[in-house]
Amino acid sequence: LASQLTGWDIDILTEAEESERRQKEFAERTQNFMDALDVDETVAQLLASEGFRTVEEIAFVEPHELASIEGFDADTAAEIQARAQGHLSRIEAEFDEQRKSLGVSDDLKEISGLTTPMLVKLGENGVKTLEDLADCASDDLVGWTDGAEAKPGFLAGFDVSRAQADAMILDARVRAGWIEAPAPEATEEEPETEEQQHA
Repeated sequence: LASQLTGWDIDILTEAEESERRQKEFAERTQNFMDALDVDETVAQLLASEGFRTVEEIAFVEPHELASIEGFDADTAAEIQARAQGHLSRIEAEFDEQRKSLGVSDDLKEISGLTTPMLVKLGENGVKTLEDLADCASDDLVGWTDGAEAKPGFLAGFDVSRAQADAMILDARVRAGWIEAPAPEATEEEPETEEQQHA
């Protein structure tokens, strides 16, 4: 009933199912770290057990947080972080190559909030120029739900809010020359007092 009322899928897991789910996630994270960072299983498990979920988190965490892991020192932390950043750079280059092969314009890289993987996904959905993005509605990017009917947006899976999608589209419309940039909100100046006028 709750699923029908909310339109969401609600899964109720037993303790055993929840434990199995957590173990599977831990194993997937461990394997991801082994592949991305070229580390052995023990190091990868340490990173996963310390709460790191993604290579991005490892790449951009404060170095002292990695160095504080038991068995790691500053040099080990620096090497792991360098490997994480190198991995992300390689992935970024691969996505940029895909973006170019799809014909997605360089202008779209200037839109605040759009990442290269997002640009690839937009290109796969026919959004290749500023004008294409400017012509989108936020529903195109984030999707919509109408009761039981739902349609995912082009950027489904990227955790883009409707407000962020609106801002991207507005930015594209301004850059494409469709509209003027919104004026910055003026701050109200206090009227001068009689003493200030005579000073």
